Amino acid sequence: MKPLITKILPARGFSQLAHMSLVALLPLLLFVVLRSSYLGLPLALALILLSKWRMFAMRPRFWPAIIRANSLDIMVGVSVVAFMHSASDQPFIQFIWVIAYAAWLLLLKPGTGIFLVSAQAFVGQLAGLVSLYLVWADGPLYGLVISTALVCYISARHFFDSFDEPYSKMLAYLWAYFGGALAWVLGHWLLFYAFISQPTLILTIVGYGLAVLYYFDHYDKLTVILRRQMIAVMLVVLIFIIVFADWRDKVV
Repeated sequence: MKPLITKILPARGFSQLAHMSLVALLPLLLFVVLRSSYLGLPLALALILLSKWRMFAMRPRFWPAIIRANSLDIMVGVSVVAFMHSASDQPFIQFIWVIAYAAWLLLLKPGTGIFLVSAQAFVGQLAGLVSLYLVWADGPLYGLVISTALVCYISARHFFDSFDEPYSKMLAYLWAYFGGALAWVLGHWLLFYAFISQPTLILTIVGYGLAVLYYFDHYDKLTVILRRQMIAVMLVVLIFIIVFADWRDKVV
């Protein structure tokens, strides 16, 4: 059965303009709250949750499916709040995140095609993992493992649902297990390249490569040469990361 991911948007004209204006107002409110209030962080997170109030306008029996359908958008919103909070002494950087979040809400998030939904999943996983390790790098290892697996599951489920994949749930669980296992192994030697952690980089490379292979296979365009090229590129990049990493610089 096709998942409940239908988006209800207002009709064209004034109502659509008003809707887009209210949506664009959310990133600005986050900026104002984080800049002006002592309780900026909890208030900003509350704004993200309040922006999804329509999820609970349905009957309770629909809530699990609706929450899952909106989980990627919530994850991106929480990630943006984390990025803006970490740049609290750099208002210009914060405003760049305002523009980026507005672009997500107005341009990328409303997309329903396979390419746009796949892009949503890619952006969601990248934002979720970067913000997770940015905020919780010194946290307990089990928290990193569970949170990494959750981010991977939400992103993978969003990706596979756009293809009407009958085994989307199982494939999402497998990707979540892989992400959690990788976080557990690399969490003992947590390395960073600028602000991107090694688990984030590896999961992004492997996830993107597997998604491209799945996309071409879904449309019967996956040739043997293309498959070998994609696997070779992923292996080369991963070997380069592992071999040239400074394993002495670690966060335990």
